[in-house]
Amino acid sequence: MGKKLEGKVAIVTGASKGIGASIATHLAQEGASVVVNYSSSKEGADRVVNEITKKGGKAIAVKANLTNPTEIQKLFSESKKAFGKLDILVNNAGVYEFSPLETVTVDHYRKMFDLNVLGLILSSQEAAKQFGDKGGSIINISSIASTAGLENSSVYSGTKGAVDSITKVLGKELAARKIRVNSINPGFVETEGVHSGGFFDGDFRKNTEAQIPLGRIGQPQDIAPAVVFLASDDSSWITGESFIISGGLR
Repeated sequence: MGKKLEGKVAIVTGASKGIGASIATHLAQEGASVVVNYSSSKEGADRVVNEITKKGGKAIAVKANLTNPTEIQKLFSESKKAFGKLDILVNNAGVYEFSPLETVTVDHYRKMFDLNVLGLILSSQEAAKQFGDKGGSIINISSIASTAGLENSSVYSGTKGAVDSITKVLGKELAARKIRVNSINPGFVETEGVHSGGFFDGDFRKNTEAQIPLGRIGQPQDIAPAVVFLASDDSSWITGESFIISGGLR
């Protein structure tokens, strides 16, 4: 059987670790040439590129901070220089910090909305310019937080609610150009960010697992195959949708 994404080119933002890294390697396994975007971890991005190329895939790492419009343009121009076209954009770059209402600051708000929402919109804008006549697929990585009402996450959850809305709007707005836009909303997934945020210690993990019908925390490789599906022609009649992948947790 042929690979589902043979000859396609994908940009995955925030792909140096966690869910983004898994998405990049899965897209490459299905034949896509992958641009592994990172903002600070060159070492992580190079590791992902090496993993792809040693299995015969094609990938490059491109540094760009997606809160900066000039760097976003640089990311897309470097991608075009390397691979000549674009078919798939995965808006995975994001930041999360929880804060109770009384400690929310302007900086906290801007840090998250500038990357999680504005960066995603500006990246989608650049991708829409580069997609050819055949269109393309934009996959936004949202979160179950957009609907779960998690305490102390008003700003973070607000960014993901915005991502879900943007997904629906662009799904309609770009449909005539054969550009499909969908989101994936992961539940609790074990990543480096979760560990460094202290979310994986002791009771928090046990309590969360107890609420997940399928009985375990998610792994990045639980999310990536759904991205492959939404990037491929298998999902050619799907747009404007949000897919919750959370082990049944709502």
